[in-house]
Amino acid sequence: MDLGLSGKAALVLGAGGGLGSAIARTLAREGARVALADIDLAAASRVADEIGATGAQAIAMQWDLGDLSVIDANIARIEHELGPVDVLVNNTGGPPPTPVSGQSSALWNTHFQSMVMSVIAITDRVLPGMRERRFGRIVTSTSSGVVAPIANLGLSNALRMTLLGWSKTLAREVGKDGITCNIVLPGRVATGRIQFLDEQKAKREGRAVADVTSESNASIPVGRYGEPQEYADVVAFLASRNASYVTGSVIRVDGGLLANI
Repeated sequence: MDLGLSGKAALVLGAGGGLGSAIARTLAREGARVALADIDLAAASRVADEIGATGAQAIAMQWDLGDLSVIDANIARIEHELGPVDVLVNNTGGPPPTPVSGQSSALWNTHFQSMVMSVIAITDRVLPGMRERRFGRIVTSTSSGVVAPIANLGLSNALRMTLLGWSKTLAREVGKDGITCNIVLPGRVATGRIQFLDEQKAKREGRAVADVTSESNASIPVGRYGEPQEYADVVAFLASRNASYVTGSVIRVDGGLLANI
């Protein structure tokens, strides 16, 4: 299937990590020119080099999402080197595992800035160009915790929920401009983040990590953790020309984990 992404410019946030790197590679394979943004420049550069070795065009950028002052300059660089952003994948890092109660306002503000305000501000920066070209794809990765809150991920559950209301509202505002806005929810996808969370749970409960992982696998109808590529394939479809009638949606990629309808 031709996804119609050849020649499009895509910006992938958090592109040095498991989900982000898989998304960046997949978009590049579909012909997109990809900007890989991550606070860890070395990680983003490794992925960009891998993409470049295939003949696709990619640039790596060090980007601290908590610093809103760099947005305009970073987008301007992408526009200069790759062209105006047609596809924006909002994929931010997760906060530390904590209860939702008793956290300092400073901690809330720090992660609100990097997980919510960064997404809103970056999207606002690229929207005018998308409107002019009458094409845009905004795909925002959140967490299954926005549907069924996850124990000890209080900050994540609360802050990512904000992005659902924002994305749904934005979808109604820009739909007539040829722009779609969708949310994607990863379940238990095998990334470094999930490994870290399993390790933290095992430590809290005094259990072996293997037992925690086995128990988690047993709770998933397909009986295993997802692969980053399986997640990336869904994101790539939502970013495509073919998904022009899918907007304002919340798509679960979780192996059936969430029992909610």
